[in-house]
Amino acid sequence: MGLQEGSQMQRMDFETLAQTRKSVRGFRKQPVARAVIEEIIEVAKRAPSSMNTQPWHIHVLTGDPLEEVRRRNMEEMMAGARPKRDIVSHGEYQGVHRGRQVDVAKKLFAVMGIARDDKPMRQDWVLRGFRQFDAPVSLVLTYDRILDPGAVCHFDLGALCYGLVLAAWDRGLGSVINGQGITRSDIVREVAGIPEEEVIMTCVAMGYPDDSFPANAVRSDREPNGDFVRYVGFAD
Repeated sequence: MGLQEGSQMQRMDFETLAQTRKSVRGFRKQPVARAVIEEIIEVAKRAPSSMNTQPWHIHVLTGDPLEEVRRRNMEEMMAGARPKRDIVSHGEYQGVHRGRQVDVAKKLFAVMGIARDDKPMRQDWVLRGFRQFDAPVSLVLTYDRILDPGAVCHFDLGALCYGLVLAAWDRGLGSVINGQGITRSDIVREVAGIPEEEVIMTCVAMGYPDDSFPANAVRSDREPNGDFVRYVGFAD
């Protein structure tokens, strides 16, 4: 399904948005107007939050600041630096969760022509993640540190994040939720001037999709409802 660009376009219904949205990992160099980002945030901020606390902040980076973040993030990780994220990481996935992670990786590597034993190409793919896939815009999502431990506000930021990617998709913009892009949150904080009172949760790499980038054709699978849904108390 082709996406139109800009704000003057016919909007998709929710089901179409939800069913067609996918992660985009290759972007055109075309800049994204601030007015379009404003529209996206205006829609996404209607996401529900616990008791209307609205714990979120969004720091939108582009241009030289974003280039500095991605360069320094990539250089630090290439040099063997340890991740330094504000939130606690779950570490490596295991079991069924690892299986799903591997499944989508296989799809991505297949379309990108990355062989299992091709270490340079696999390393290049990892570096793309550290560079936020060279997207022209990065939305860094944070929450107020006073709300830690943050399980509830993490949930709220997830709702906001989903609203952002759907509103972007509705305007012809692709995105990928990209924890790798803030692996060194200290660098992001310094360059973007994010106060210590805010916890850096994740970022959303965003821009106009490059349709010639093979990985953009990949859509991850979803499990059938019967694998994760239980109905209790229904007559049928």
